[in-house]
Amino acid sequence: MSETAAWLMLGAGVIVIIALSSYATKLWREVKRREALKKDEVRRANDNCLQSLELLATAMLNDQVDPIEGSLRCKVLLEIIDPALIERSGFRIFGEVHQRTSHLHTHSARRELSPRERMREDRERLAVEDELRDSILQAARNVLDFKQRWPSSLN
Repeated sequence: MSETAAWLMLGAGVIVIIALSSYATKLWREVKRREALKKDEVRRANDNCLQSLELLATAMLNDQVDPIEGSLRCKVLLEIIDPALIERSGFRIFGEVHQRTSHLHTHSARRELSPRERMREDRERLAVEDELRDSILQAARNVLDFKQRWPSSLN
C-alpha cells in the first residue's frame, strides 16, 4: 500500500470516528433531555397527587367527603406516587376499605340496581364505615403528615 493511500485511509478513519463520536454525543444528550423530562413529569404528577391527597384528607376530617369514598380515592393517589405506600401501617386501612367494598357497584352500575339492592349495598357500605371510621380518619391525618414531610416521607 502506498503512503498516500495509508494517509487517505487514516484521514477517512479519523473522519468516521469524529462523525460517530458526534452522533454518540447527540444521542447521549437526547437521553439526558428525556430523563430530565421524565423526572419533571414524575415530580409534577407527585405534586398533583399530593395536593389532591391534602384536599381529600382535609375534607374527610371535616366530614365533607364520605370516608369510604375518600379512602378509595386516597388509595389510588398513594399508589400513583408509589405502590408500596399502601402497605405502610398508616395507610393500610385504605387497602382494607378497597378490599371490603370493591364488589359494591358504583356510578352507572349502581343506578341500574333496584332500590332494594341499592339499599342493601348502602347498608353494607355504612357497616364498613362504622367499623373502620376511626382508623380511616387516623389514616387521613397520616396523609396530611406524609404530605407535610414530603419528600423525606417517601423513604
